[in-house]
Amino acid sequence: MGSSRKARLYGGMDAEERRAERRLKLIDAAVEVYGEVGYRGATVKAICEAAELTERYFYESFANSEALLIAAYSHVVGHLHEEMAAAAASAGNDPEARLHAALTLYFTRLKQHPKPARVFLLEISGISPAVDAVKLDALCTFSNILVPPASDPKRGDKASAAALLSIGMVGAVISIALRWVSKAYPQPLEEVVAAAASFCRVALAEADRHRS
Repeated sequence: MGSSRKARLYGGMDAEERRAERRLKLIDAAVEVYGEVGYRGATVKAICEAAELTERYFYESFANSEALLIAAYSHVVGHLHEEMAAAAASAGNDPEARLHAALTLYFTRLKQHPKPARVFLLEISGISPAVDAVKLDALCTFSNILVPPASDPKRGDKASAAALLSIGMVGAVISIALRWVSKAYPQPLEEVVAAAASFCRVALAEADRHRS
């Protein structure tokens, strides 16, 4: 058993770990290439060259370019949402403070990483139904970080109304982010956060009303 295990190891990793490492390298390379030429201008060859891997390894992990886009989007946005949730949690129990902390983290990361911000804000829509479905799930997560939903299923229609407000709130925040990023960040961070928060407060107040 020990010798069989040793035969599967290379550089301290077994075959499954090496596949996971190659997959992550392709995702990281995709984010960089998308940032340079856009998703539609990116080729499998260019991404593989950036990852220093052959195309054989690309198709080991991804069926096609769209699958890689979904993986890259999920990877970047997933990390962003984790950071936003942590920022909100660190702000304590006050909903307004949590909202402000999450929005500040969000817009800070958009400015710190302009290339992936442009790709995943400006280019992610309208590519395919599969990509749109992943984006919709991400928007729901975004909404729940900013305004946690009511946990009582008996709220019924009232909870649904609050959910609709939260969806509209996220749409407003994304629209502000789109303009800010596409115009190369003309307004100060604090001003953009304040503008986004003003929309969120309506959904926040409605959510609080339904919880009371």
